[in-house]
Amino acid sequence: MISSALLTGLLLASSASAHPTKRGTGEIKCPVVLSGFVPIDKTPTDFDSYATSPFNPDYIRGSEKFSQILQFPDAGSSRFDNASTKSVEVTINDKSIFQTQNGFRRAGLQIQGDTNEGGPGTTGVRTLHFSVKQDPERTLNLTHEYLNVWHETSDYSANQFNFEAGTIIGKSGSDKDSFKVLNRQNTQVWSTPIDATAWQNFAITLDFVKNTLQVYYSKDDEPLKAVTSALQNDNSGGGQYQIGILKKPTGTSDVVNSGYQETGISEGQIYGGIFLEDSANGCVSL
Repeated sequence: MISSALLTGLLLASSASAHPTKRGTGEIKCPVVLSGFVPIDKTPTDFDSYATSPFNPDYIRGSEKFSQILQFPDAGSSRFDNASTKSVEVTINDKSIFQTQNGFRRAGLQIQGDTNEGGPGTTGVRTLHFSVKQDPERTLNLTHEYLNVWHETSDYSANQFNFEAGTIIGKSGSDKDSFKVLNRQNTQVWSTPIDATAWQNFAITLDFVKNTLQVYYSKDDEPLKAVTSALQNDNSGGGQYQIGILKKPTGTSDVVNSGYQETGISEGQIYGGIFLEDSANGCVSL
């Protein structure tokens, strides 16, 4: 049986492949491979079931269910959201410990249909779209390093790219107030200041044939623009897209298992317009 959430994604992909689909101020002109759009009528408990959630209800989270983790603030519409969809906020607290990763505070979204091996997200040319907005009531502690969006290989040994915020471990922290895109070698390829009030729109194209990475960016309702060229990058290894918050500790060389995390954590990152499109023949929705 196909879940209702997955069926919605398939229908969206079909319509996008037939003709451009107007969404908010943006327009999806390429076939949608994976849809992380959140329908306006979704309730918190819908995210606890495969039948009703656009995302995997079991990953990535600690003991709390997604109905306890996710918030739906009135943040306005991101560029690719419209009246039928809404933004979603991923939050973390002191209980946000995934499996035995005691060093991290972590919660995140995996789009249904994105499989760890042989999935539709790691073939051809794919562009991941997402928009982010800051919650003044759940600010990030930028003295820590945060992974917000990344693609992890199927054996969990590397990430093809990282979209990060805060103070990268081992760095000075002079650019802690910026979003940064790192390649597989953890080399920063681009950055932009974190805006406290605007929607910030990102797209990252991974060419799994030519092994390249390219970044696009805009604010609020502005069209996306390429901010890097297609850069050489090792995109091998399969895996899945991760969207949320992974807060690393400080004061340790074993960040997965130990280190300092303050108590009373209440932090969040608002996301909108999440989808993965087929960018064959240079197609990117701007």
